[in-house]
Amino acid sequence: MGAWRSELPDVLRPTTELSKRIVLLAGALDEATRGVLPELGLTVAEFDILIALRRAGEPYRMKPNELARALLLSSGGTSNVINHLADRGLVVREPSQDDGRSTMIRLTADGVTTAERAVRANAEAHEAVFADASPAAVNVATRALREVGVRRRPAPRPTRTGRNRSRS
Repeated sequence: MGAWRSELPDVLRPTTELSKRIVLLAGALDEATRGVLPELGLTVAEFDILIALRRAGEPYRMKPNELARALLLSSGGTSNVINHLADRGLVVREPSQDDGRSTMIRLTADGVTTAERAVRANAEAHEAVFADASPAAVNVATRALREVGVRRRPAPRPTRTGRNRSRS
């Protein structure tokens, strides 16, 4: 922040330091998650699918396109991860009862157990990231982020100049 104050003070906004701290925190939490997943034999994408299915509640199933949309994955990427999880016996594909043309992805009993172990390990890893913060500070930060993070808008697109436009 000090360097920007001397180099380009006009770019600093009230949200600048908050944004930087959120990015640093997100990186630390991501690193913590990535640190525990190998012990469980999971990739980040596998973890995301398992916990999305577990979070859905019984019978722990979703349509593949719902998973892709919820996790911001491509349908092809989601399909590949589902294939790996199915090969390991953590999920099964079954016909949708509502639509005979669709398939549902459901956690197996081993998938439920693995998802729950992964969520617990991830929660412990995240707890370690906040080990030096008091419970009161964590509560205050949570409330503040809830307040400032209410509206999610897409990032503005960069304005194209005439030099960057392709010619038809």
